[in-house]
Amino acid sequence: MRTFKLPFPKSILVCLCLFACVAQKPAKELPKKNEVLKTLTLANAYFMQKWPDPGKEVVTNKTRPSNLWTRAVYYEGLMALYAADPQQRYYDYAVEWGEKHNWGLRNGVHTRDADDQAAGQTYLDLYQIDPKPERIRDIKASVDSMVYSDKKDDWHWIDALQMAMPVYAKLGVLKQDDAYFEKMYDLYNAAKTEIGGGLYNPEDSLWWRDADFVAPYTAPNGEDCYWSRGNGWVVAALVRVLDIMPKNAPHRDEYQQTYLEMMQALVPLQRPDGFWNVSLHDPNHFGGKETTGTALFVYGMAWGVNNGLLAPEVYNPVITKAWNAMEKEAVHPNGFLGYVQGTGKEPKDGQPVTYTSKPDFEDYGLGCFLLAGTEIMKMK
Repeated sequence: MRTFKLPFPKSILVCLCLFACVAQKPAKELPKKNEVLKTLTLANAYFMQKWPDPGKEVVTNKTRPSNLWTRAVYYEGLMALYAADPQQRYYDYAVEWGEKHNWGLRNGVHTRDADDQAAGQTYLDLYQIDPKPERIRDIKASVDSMVYSDKKDDWHWIDALQMAMPVYAKLGVLKQDDAYFEKMYDLYNAAKTEIGGGLYNPEDSLWWRDADFVAPYTAPNGEDCYWSRGNGWVVAALVRVLDIMPKNAPHRDEYQQTYLEMMQALVPLQRPDGFWNVSLHDPNHFGGKETTGTALFVYGMAWGVNNGLLAPEVYNPVITKAWNAMEKEAVHPNGFLGYVQGTGKEPKDGQPVTYTSKPDFEDYGLGCFLLAGTEIMKMK
């Protein structure tokens, strides 16, 4: 197994980097909560004005229904914004999205595709606000069909963890049924340790995007290819599941341990400007600022500080540098979000990534940004 070539053992390097973060001159402070909210409101208003009809199909290289995964991630962020700033128009926009799709999943209730099930995260959130049975009818049916089957290799790409794991966690809590937690673990563990020989590399505490990128595949510099947003999806999955699950839920300790390992690994990989590169171990492989991976890492780190799992003296400077960089350098005056890598699965996809480049979908990048900002608003 090929690993990142370091002049010191990984544990020593991480400690040195963490010490450097503490010892260095303090980073500029985070903006006040009302200033963060102002930025989030601006970015979200740009999107809602551009997409006044939440049921409208999305047209890129082909036409897709708007309950696809990219839009589902946006609504995850919108629901987080609604929790921080409960404006009726946010709730109505989300409800209209569900209603226009009849609370259904892309490709129907028999789908096993995590991308299709991602919409269920918001359907479940809205059900908890107003428990109308139609809101969770299809997502529950879809997940139930998987819970009571032996197949467990469905999550063969790491993005799937973020798309679907929180759905299982929410249903497990809602129905008070550990069967959802156990099936979620079976699917997760298969991705982590079995598919492609295991998509998680415990030596580097990072994930290969799918079996195509497992060593001996390498980035141009000869190191393992760890895609930033892919690892960001895993961070978001773990954070959201840990936030949802009871303290005594099955396998919670393993999720938390993997999360903590990833957090340590990401600190020394942050760019001096606050962003993370699209290729985490090869800064010259389409190197540059990128918002989605950065936002997801900020979301995960801020959540860890807020929940007492990460040391503020170590992680606050990292979070501050990253958030200030995104707020100042990625958000346009009209709310458009720059430096968002388009859809794909590796560093070369969706390039070039610039301040003015427009990704094929603008929704998921905003969702990631809203998750990060609303978690920062909870920080002391």
